Amino acid sequence: MNENKEFKLEALVEPLCLWYEKEKRSMPWRDDATPYHVWLSEIMLQQTRIEAAKAYYDRFTKCLPDIPSLAAVSEEELLKLWEGLGYYNRARNLKKAASLLVERYDGRLPADYDLLLSLPGIGRYTAGAIASIAYGLAEPAVDGNVLRVTMRYLNCDEDIMKMSVRTKMEKQLRAIMPKDCPGEFNQALMELGEVICIPNGKPLCEKCPLSHLCLAHKEGREMELPKKAEKKKRRIEKKTVLVFRQGDRIGIVRRPNQGLLAGMWEFPSKEGHLTMQQVKEYLSETVSCEVTVKRLKSGKHIFSHVEWHMRGYEIILPEGKPQDVVHGLLFCDLSEVQEKYPIPVAFHIFLHQI
Repeated sequence: MNENKEFKLEALVEPLCLWYEKEKRSMPWRDDATPYHVWLSEIMLQQTRIEAAKAYYDRFTKCLPDIPSLAAVSEEELLKLWEGLGYYNRARNLKKAASLLVERYDGRLPADYDLLLSLPGIGRYTAGAIASIAYGLAEPAVDGNVLRVTMRYLNCDEDIMKMSVRTKMEKQLRAIMPKDCPGEFNQALMELGEVICIPNGKPLCEKCPLSHLCLAHKEGREMELPKKAEKKKRRIEKKTVLVFRQGDRIGIVRRPNQGLLAGMWEFPSKEGHLTMQQVKEYLSETVSCEVTVKRLKSGKHIFSHVEWHMRGYEIILPEGKPQDVVHGLLFCDLSEVQEKYPIPVAFHIFLHQI
């Protein structure tokens, strides 16, 4: 980013803010932008589409309306509220941070960028968003949307996955952002990236308030930018999911407290794709009664770094006490599982077939 490009960045402020004033969308967290609401929404919106996050946000804030209630909630209830959003460490870090806020800051988020940055789960982007939107502090909030807009605007070929590029952009935006409305400015950049300067498909340059200034648009390079290094391919893991059922009761098991989907509940599974015969042989060695085995529709779930390709079987147990014939599982009514126990979305395809 040479000096000419850095200077040119300042020209976007006025047209961008005028556009946002007219076009900004109504959001529940914007309409009531308390520090808690801003924080919660920014955490939810990581890896989650806005429309999907809205319903979770409404439910979450009704159950946990403030930081003290978030600090006090049990982890199981918290994960149930978060069920379906994925990336469950986000929820755990919310609770950890809330507990620290109750302990150190009387249950309030501090109006200080560095103190915000010290809290679990809050990185530079989230700290900047809270500081600027909730407290009016002139701190940038640079996410993928902001980098896409600015890299196209400057016609810059630098790799946006490099932390040094993000750091330079934070410095440049901090220098030009309007001191009287930094939160609006940050949200305007994000909004432009979400609805106009989009990541997938052709950007809507004809609707963009910055198209007359955008260097990539002038050179016809908007589809080439931003540049970023290719991600590593996700590894594929094959699993065989076993759904033990007796009447309306099903068997679930808790995952370890560390690692992927830590502490959540799931159906037991075996590595690899087992055939019907292999499943029956496994059950003959581990279950002390005759069972009926049915094949279920297969499922696939994509995480950030791994794909689960799952083959499912329903194992129907005879009347009696299921825990006497299948050890290590918690058997609950299906309705109780759906209401109380956090089940990862990966297993919902099997839950819905029972």
